[in-house]
Amino acid sequence: MGVEVPGVPVMELRGVTKVYRMGRVEVPALRGVDLRVAPGESLAICGPSGSGKSTLLHILGMLDRPSAGSFRFEGQAVEGLADRDLSAIRGQRIGFVFQAFHLLPEETALRNVMLPLVYSGAADRRGRAEEALRRVGLEDRAHHRPAELSGGERQRVAIARALVKCPSVILADEPTGNLDSLSGGQVLEIFEGLHAEGMTLVLITHDAAVASRCQGVVRVRDGLLETAGPGAGA
Repeated sequence: MGVEVPGVPVMELRGVTKVYRMGRVEVPALRGVDLRVAPGESLAICGPSGSGKSTLLHILGMLDRPSAGSFRFEGQAVEGLADRDLSAIRGQRIGFVFQAFHLLPEETALRNVMLPLVYSGAADRRGRAEEALRRVGLEDRAHHRPAELSGGERQRVAIARALVKCPSVILADEPTGNLDSLSGGQVLEIFEGLHAEGMTLVLITHDAAVASRCQGVVRVRDGLLETAGPGAGA
């Protein structure tokens, strides 16, 4: 687990459906989605509200399970794994960045970045967290709490927290949605730098300008891949 094999997608969905049940009513969120995410790819998933793009991201991040279809992560079938095994993969191999940052308000930036390593019991937690903050240009803000940081700085702390685990892939859900254009541009420059270093990135966005800065684009509408860029499966 955790070693990328050349030619093997980081993530691969085949015929994935997701149906939510509300009493006797079934609401389909995804309808037979095929998708491959290659190592080192930068992929944007776009679509209007309610299109299924966030459901797709949750399945890719193993925060939710498909109703049907197959999902492989780094070549391993995961749909039959126990919750604890899915949690272990998420904790070790996937970095998450959310629109709302999800930082602990009482903790410093450094401590927020350290938290994934604290939970996993990793060694050299402080040194790794300081290096992650350096990579996003916030080494001088390490001891500030979220309330003392701008929105763009908070999102950069969140990116550092995702990076500190050395994941296979970063999944970002509307990472510029709460930011002004200047701060959003800085965040996108960080993502572009990570992609240039070989990081695999998947970004959910409704912003065409954000999507245009990714290597591939997949558009989702009514639970279907409506049009697709280089990242789409057959």
